Amino acid sequence: AKGLTREESTFFESKISYKPQFGILAYDAVSVIINVNATDSIFTVAQIKDKLSGKDTLGYIVLDGKSATSTVRFLIDSVLKGAAPGKNVMAANGSKAVVDYVSKNEHAIGFVGSSWVTNDQDPEQVAYQKKIRFALMECKYNCDSGSFAKPSQATITYAQYPLVRPLYYILKENSTGLGSGFTNFLNLERGQLIFRRSYLVPATMYFGVR
Repeated sequence: AKGLTREESTFFESKISYKPQFGILAYDAVSVIINVNATDSIFTVAQIKDKLSGKDTLGYIVLDGKSATSTVRFLIDSVLKGAAPGKNVMAANGSKAVVDYVSKNEHAIGFVGSSWVTNDQDPEQVAYQKKIRFALMECKYNCDSGSFAKPSQATITYAQYPLVRPLYYILKENSTGLGSGFTNFLNLERGQLIFRRSYLVPATMYFGVR
């Protein structure tokens, strides 16, 4: 869920004599999930920032790890702007554990990748959807003023849902081979359709229904 920084590219170049290529393949959203009985279900990004930083201590904040996961990194980089999470933030053992904890605790707020909870064809996810709800996030682009959105392929595509992150490829190959062939596959129609079927939003091809 991240490309290479300038320092990382320079490091690789010093080791293998060239800089690896990288680019965006698809987009995912970080879903804000709440218990089905939760009373507060509408948030702005500023309110989410206050909860993650510990400024607002109402409710339990549950993430899918402490520092190493892509969800945690996104929230620290893009919402907290590099600040550390507050003491009210706890770590669960993976995304499934986050969903399970929120489903059992009325005052918990969890953060997971949208593809973990938006698949209506996965019986396990459908069962969880009866125990959790998607919090609505303030929409600032391509929507009416004062509108709110929940994560979906449509709200990601039109930048209506604010907590969106890219999915990258990193190609450490300096000649035509298996790596570059697989990268081309992921960037072209069949590969992009796989991302679409996985409830992500393809980045290099548009599959809108007309």
